[in-house]
Amino acid sequence: MKIGVTTFTTDEGIGPAPLAKALEERDFESLFLHEHSHVAVDRETPFPGGGELPRMYYRTLDPFVALTAAATVTDNLVLGTGVALLVQRDAIHTAKQVASLDLVSGGRVILGVGTGWSREEMRNHGTDPRTRGKLLNERLAALKEIWTKDEAEFHGEYIDFDPIFCWPKPVQRPHPPIYIGGDGEAALARVVSYGDGWMPHSVGHPARVRSQLNRLAEVAGDVPVIVASVSPRPELIAAYAEAGADRVALSLPTRPETETLRILDMLAALVSDYR
Repeated sequence: MKIGVTTFTTDEGIGPAPLAKALEERDFESLFLHEHSHVAVDRETPFPGGGELPRMYYRTLDPFVALTAAATVTDNLVLGTGVALLVQRDAIHTAKQVASLDLVSGGRVILGVGTGWSREEMRNHGTDPRTRGKLLNERLAALKEIWTKDEAEFHGEYIDFDPIFCWPKPVQRPHPPIYIGGDGEAALARVVSYGDGWMPHSVGHPARVRSQLNRLAEVAGDVPVIVASVSPRPELIAAYAEAGADRVALSLPTRPETETLRILDMLAALVSDYR
C-alpha cells in the first residue's frame, strides 16, 4: 500500500515547494491538496465536520498553482487533488491546467474530483447545487474529450462548445487518472461511468474499513482506491492495508514549516512498515 498525505496549503502554513520536497525526502509517495476557492460571508450550509469552519478553509491556495510549485522541486512525488471542485470550474481552463501540470511534472498527476458541500460557494460560481451531479458528469466527459482529441467538441445540457484546439495534451495516456470523491451511491455510480478509481474519505474506525471498501466492489468491481484524510493511527492504517486499499493519504494539519517538518518525521516513523 502506498502512503501519501492530504492537506490544505495556505498563506499561513508551510509552502507547497518545501512541503513537497520534505515529503519526497521522507519517502512519502504522494501529495493530495484540498480545494476551496472562497468562503461565503453569509454561509448557511453546515460544515460537514461539525462545529465552526476551520481557519484553513478561508485561506486555501489554488491547488494547481501549489502542485506546480511542488512539481518543480520533486522527481517522483505523485501530485493530486483531493478533491478539485470541478462543478465550480470551467472545463476548458481546467483541462489545460491539468494537462500543463501533467506535462511539467513528467506525468505525475492524479485528478481527484468531487461535487463539494458548500451550496453558497457553488452558487457564487453560477452552479445550481440541485444539478451539480449532472454538471460534474458533463465536465468529466468534456475533459476527456479535450485531452484525447486534437479537435475536441462537446454538446451537452450544461456544457457546449464547437470544435476547439487545446494543447498541451497530458503526458499520461489516455489522460491522468480520475478518482471520484464522495461516499454516497451517486459517487460510486460515477466511478463506474466516469472514473478510474474511487477516493472516499476515511471512515475513521478500523471496524468499518472493510465494509467501506466492499461497497465499491459491489457497485464498480475491482478498481483502485485512494482513501483520503486518514487519521494517522496505526490500527486504522493497518485496517486499510488489510482491506486492500491501494493508497492512503494521511491527514496533515496546516502548520508553519518547522512544526510541519516535525510532524512529517513522526508520520514517516509511523508508516515505515508499509514502505
